[in-house]
Amino acid sequence: MERIVGALKVQEVQQINNNQLKTMRKYLLLAFCLYGSYIWAQPERWQQKVKYTIDAKLDVNTNQLSGKENIVYWNNSPDTLHRLFIHLYWNAFQPGSMMDVRSRVLGGKILGYTRNGAEVRDWDPRVRDRISHLSPSEQGFQHVEYVEVNGQKQKLIEHETILEVDLTGPFLPKSQNRIVIKFNAQVPIQIRRSGRDNAEGVRYSMSQWYPKIAEYDYEGWNANPYIAREFYGVWGDFNVNITVDKNYLVAGTGTIQNPDEVGFGYGKVPGVPKTINQTTTWHFVAHNVHDFVWAADNNYALLKRQIKGGPIFYFVYKNKGDSADRQWNILADSVAYLYSHFIAKTYGDYPYKNYSFIQGGDGGMEYPMATLIKSASIGTAIHEFGHSWYQGVLGSNESLFPWMDEGGATYFQTRVSGWSAQDSLWYKKSYGSYFTLAKSGLEEPMTTHADHYSTNYAYELAAYGKGAVFYEQLSYIIGNKNMDKFLLEYYKQWQFKHPNANDLIRVAEKVSGLELEWYKQYWIYSTKTIDYAISKISSKENHAIVNLQRIGKMPMPLDILVTYKDGSEEMYNIPLGMMYGHKPAENNYYKWIFAPEWRWTSPSYDLELSQAPTEIKSIVIDPTQRMADVDGANNIWE
Repeated sequence: MERIVGALKVQEVQQINNNQLKTMRKYLLLAFCLYGSYIWAQPERWQQKVKYTIDAKLDVNTNQLSGKENIVYWNNSPDTLHRLFIHLYWNAFQPGSMMDVRSRVLGGKILGYTRNGAEVRDWDPRVRDRISHLSPSEQGFQHVEYVEVNGQKQKLIEHETILEVDLTGPFLPKSQNRIVIKFNAQVPIQIRRSGRDNAEGVRYSMSQWYPKIAEYDYEGWNANPYIAREFYGVWGDFNVNITVDKNYLVAGTGTIQNPDEVGFGYGKVPGVPKTINQTTTWHFVAHNVHDFVWAADNNYALLKRQIKGGPIFYFVYKNKGDSADRQWNILADSVAYLYSHFIAKTYGDYPYKNYSFIQGGDGGMEYPMATLIKSASIGTAIHEFGHSWYQGVLGSNESLFPWMDEGGATYFQTRVSGWSAQDSLWYKKSYGSYFTLAKSGLEEPMTTHADHYSTNYAYELAAYGKGAVFYEQLSYIIGNKNMDKFLLEYYKQWQFKHPNANDLIRVAEKVSGLELEWYKQYWIYSTKTIDYAISKISSKENHAIVNLQRIGKMPMPLDILVTYKDGSEEMYNIPLGMMYGHKPAENNYYKWIFAPEWRWTSPSYDLELSQAPTEIKSIVIDPTQRMADVDGANNIWE
């Protein structure tokens, strides 16, 4: 705006008549709005960039994988980098590894006892102590033969699942560098996420399969050893060639470039390609993603669903006859319908050409443009697909902010399911998980690093349950319509930029016009709980005075529903002083009355009603049950 105004000379402005001035003002206002909207929609944060060209070959007889990576790495940071870190995830699947030791240590913790007196231990049931019993042929490993940077071999220091590269020449700010990595690996028996021969009989679930450049961001290197959970990666492009037995169907991240050559119905050729060669090379390309997953099996079936004007969905599953076909067709039809009628409208369009739901892995695990799931469970599929927004496109640091992604995907899953089932209390399960955590004595702040939680139990309930509550409770604070605007604006502003918790809150503030720093501080940074109560009802000049008490240590705005004996209802909204405003009326069911603010330092508040105490039938704090009050028993007066 300053540039536009500055371009006009004073004498020129003075010569503009009134009509011209009005017209000019309109254009200036329009320019300001467009300019301001652009700045709001495009926050800047430098991002490293990487381009992988990977040629890999899998021997299905020995379970050995060999490959070579040609990488272009852009150091877009203002820093000079003297070291490079590379993930070697499969080294975790060896007896005595950090993952093995951590799993056994947590499994030794007793969380409680069943009704029959049996111990309940803090195991991850998928891992337990299985790694410690792996034979040499069942173990996983990734060995790097050499790393060449800008034409020179580098000194390598292996820290189990992290390879440290001591650069002979530093990566200067704003520089482009070429890296060559030659590696060989052994696919581990299925333990956690990746591996071979899982419980459903899928031969290869190939996640974390290649030496992967660690992310460097505004907080420095994110060289997290592979202990148990969550990932973070550099945005980049993948050009991947996978050579495997021609009888194996391959599915994964990216778009297949040679569908007619590989067969199996990806293009015009059904089934195994007719060739004298015993192997087929599958060529995948993916742009602007931070990881690459694939799976392969010699008894996979393939379904497709093309969304009009949108992506194509692939469903790849073990071919076990008519029953499996029916289940996966139901899943395919359900996903296509939910995406077209609700998901894209609520969360924004999926930005890639295709997405694959692949049977494999050990439960459900998200990757860019694909997921590995154990079965045709619609709930699991929708949860993992939800990660395409929170983890795939937004790409928040899952290690530091697991709740942003897992909580977001859980919120996505339950909201989509609630819309489908027309269930107005679709969020109750997540709130129940949080209440269990809050009362367990094991809760830790959600700022805890994903691998540093003291128990698996606390991590799971915090990341998934309390994390999902964060989103729906935010809707309670800013209002449903503002929440829908926030979801689209957050996605629009921060896609491909790795947002953090503050970035998320700032978007919600701009959309709602409310100050929300307090919500982040209390809900994410602390374990303080919410508990409000209706204490007593008195009278003043024939008006009821409702005395409310804040028992918990976390303050909140309140919705108070008052029902009178004549059948009329009033919804009183009491904003929290730190918000400097209040949400808009959420519906037309009630008469909305906005009361004076409640200052957080005051443990009590007197709410004056429009009618006398004798006219009141009931009073309810938070009738929609979206405020995570740990004791709902004291929220009702009748």
